Amino acid sequence: MSSKTKIVVLHMKEVIYTTIFIILAIILGIVIFFMFGSGKSHLSSSGESHRYKPGVYTSSISLNSNTFDVEVTVDADKIQAIHLVNLSESTAAMFPLMEPALESLASQIYSSQSLENLEYPSDQKYTSMMLLDSIKNAVKKAENS
Repeated sequence: MSSKTKIVVLHMKEVIYTTIFIILAIILGIVIFFMFGSGKSHLSSSGESHRYKPGVYTSSISLNSNTFDVEVTVDADKIQAIHLVNLSESTAAMFPLMEPALESLASQIYSSQSLENLEYPSDQKYTSMMLLDSIKNAVKKAENS
């Protein structure tokens, strides 16, 4: 009987390189799975309802027979922009706190994405309350029912 013995010679450098390559391939596979895996697409396709219907919504304000609008721009989940539109120069001159009060409210709304617990200076209290009511009316139009 003859035995056929085979001797395999492995170089240690090749073994180390192959091991490192396999480990990197496994790590890459795990990263790709978590980035593009079923977790994200499952959450977005599960019928999750969005907070708002995207668009631009307005609410009117009347002051001394002058009418102007508060325009609120929303996407599916966030309030993007709040602006005064159709504000005449005479109305802006008669009510100079209108624009600073809106800027103060808008910055708070952008950061918190909520219309609750907003702060405003005591000298702009009534102007801010009037603007906030108008913003709430516009956002109510945007909310999904």
